[in-house]
Amino acid sequence: MAKPGSRNAITDVPGIQVGQAHDESVRTGVTVILPDQRAACGVDVRGGGPGTRETDAVQPHTLVDAIDAIVLSGGSSYGLAAADGVAAALGSRRRGFELFPSPEIPVSPVVPAAILYDLANGGDKDWGEATPYPGLGREALANVSGEVREGRAGAGYGASAGRLAGGVGTASVVTHDGYTIGAIVAVNCFGSVRVPGSDAYWAAPYEIDNEFGGVPLPSGPFDPDDWGDAKFNPAAGTNTTIACIATDAVLDPAGCMRMAQMASAGFARAIRPVFTPLDGDTVFALATGGKEMAEPSAFTLSRLGSLAADCLARAIAKGVHAAQAARA
Repeated sequence: MAKPGSRNAITDVPGIQVGQAHDESVRTGVTVILPDQRAACGVDVRGGGPGTRETDAVQPHTLVDAIDAIVLSGGSSYGLAAADGVAAALGSRRRGFELFPSPEIPVSPVVPAAILYDLANGGDKDWGEATPYPGLGREALANVSGEVREGRAGAGYGASAGRLAGGVGTASVVTHDGYTIGAIVAVNCFGSVRVPGSDAYWAAPYEIDNEFGGVPLPSGPFDPDDWGDAKFNPAAGTNTTIACIATDAVLDPAGCMRMAQMASAGFARAIRPVFTPLDGDTVFALATGGKEMAEPSAFTLSRLGSLAADCLARAIAKGVHAAQAARA
């Protein structure tokens, strides 16, 4: 029977570490997902207001076949600069893509990124021409480890999930035949993660071992036009849920892209409404390549994608649940 890994975190996937940093006064932060070695990557963008970097570069038909790190950040468009800090630090280690291998030619770190909007959360955003994000990116990279703090941390430090506090969540699952899948997410959605009039999370059917409170879904019908704790009258671009999925299976970029597409279903299992014109929902998928795919590989990929969606739904609920606990 499939079950969570020892940490119930994306870092249960062999070869994956996570680092986080935040600025309390600005009320924002950055999360970095760092594979030990360059990893195959895919991406799926479903929201109507995305903010991303290098998502075109990881398409299956391009020259780039692996990435060096993934960055999730607050700060809206300013937050994309966090990836600049990460890329500069990795480049100084000579980690990146080399078109012409030579010690005299800098490498090109490939650091895709996605951002969420936390500019209106009351923090001090008077940074002039020097934003905090490159420094937060470098700090998060320096903090990488196997431990992942949930709730008000990293990219989710200044986030809100509908009318609830948002945050960072993570989860994992290990299959009976030894594949590991993990998810990490920063939840800043327009929609609600809870059933209207209830403390139950929409992701409740996927919960394992009461990891986000163990409240079952209420019985009986609900109003399909009731969005519960969704945000009211949001301004365009003020919401987004951004995530990264990882597995130890051997996948190429096309396989990673398919896994990212399937994992996006986890958003729909945990948030209502989702993929709105007001969200920038984005999922990256990484494959560290430690375990060969069982044949038929299409069936194994289908399993991994389905488990990734469940894992992402759990991570969303876990992140918001941890943020509420921190506020209590």
